[in-house]
Amino acid sequence: MRFIGVSISDLKQGEIINGIYILRKKELKEASNKKPYIDMVFSDKTGEVQAKLWDAGEEIYTTLQLNMLYYVNAKVDSFKEVIQLNINKIRIADPEDQKEIYKFVPSAPIPAEEMLSEIYGYANRISNTDIRKLVLKLIKNKEEQLIYFPAAKSLHHSIRSGLLYHILRMLRLSDKLKEIYTEINLDLLYAGVLIHDLAKIGELESNELGISEYSKEGQLLGHILMGICDIERAGNELGISSEVILLLKHMIASHHYEPEYGSPKKPMFLEAELLHFIDMIDARVYDYANSLKNVEEGNFSDPVWSLDKRRLYKPVL
Repeated sequence: MRFIGVSISDLKQGEIINGIYILRKKELKEASNKKPYIDMVFSDKTGEVQAKLWDAGEEIYTTLQLNMLYYVNAKVDSFKEVIQLNINKIRIADPEDQKEIYKFVPSAPIPAEEMLSEIYGYANRISNTDIRKLVLKLIKNKEEQLIYFPAAKSLHHSIRSGLLYHILRMLRLSDKLKEIYTEINLDLLYAGVLIHDLAKIGELESNELGISEYSKEGQLLGHILMGICDIERAGNELGISSEVILLLKHMIASHHYEPEYGSPKKPMFLEAELLHFIDMIDARVYDYANSLKNVEEGNFSDPVWSLDKRRLYKPVL
């Protein structure tokens, strides 16, 4: 990387900065004085920031390419107490810097290959042959995309390799629950955790940077229905018992718990119930940590949409 700029998390109001960021969104708008301007969102590994390029019309707008690195010279201002950039100069980064764009993408804190290996280790610990064969096939079918896929478009674990990270933390939590509640069937719980969100790969379309959008199937069906279809298809191909197929389909169907969140059924056996709450625990821990990472102790976050627009507090401890 030839050019090192100011990270988004280090932006301070009133400064004139030089930065290098990924252009994530752009929209051509009209200001109150009827002049056109471009509203943008930039990101780097530390976060996102809104930006404005004033008195800029269609000619400049069409040259701006999404998901590419840009050199930015701007004044750091704020609007409604939120930091934003007023751009003085902007140009696309040189090819040498574009090759290292992955350094500017929020990513899971554990190397993807290491997480994938550990996840396969959990799958191979499943003692029931039918469950193990089916789970391994479902993982293998998605292995290439698992390396970089996020767990969501914009909510928890919406980072490169976020889906792997989400699954791995849930598996580790499952082990801890088994230490306390010996009646848990780990074959079922491991299986549910390993496959519950695999159909996010298909519900979303993602590039290798982990930047995603919903697919047509994702918008029309969603990952719960898509996951049930994947189990049915793979189970029949392998000749898996109807009971195993039914149990795993129920875990997928019920893991969002409520109809308004996409689940047609609530959990009806223990491991399906636990899958929902393990999923929720990991999502909540991520949302709290992510929302508070740049908040100083004794202060509140901005409203967090995924947590009922609550403003979270960072304790002074």
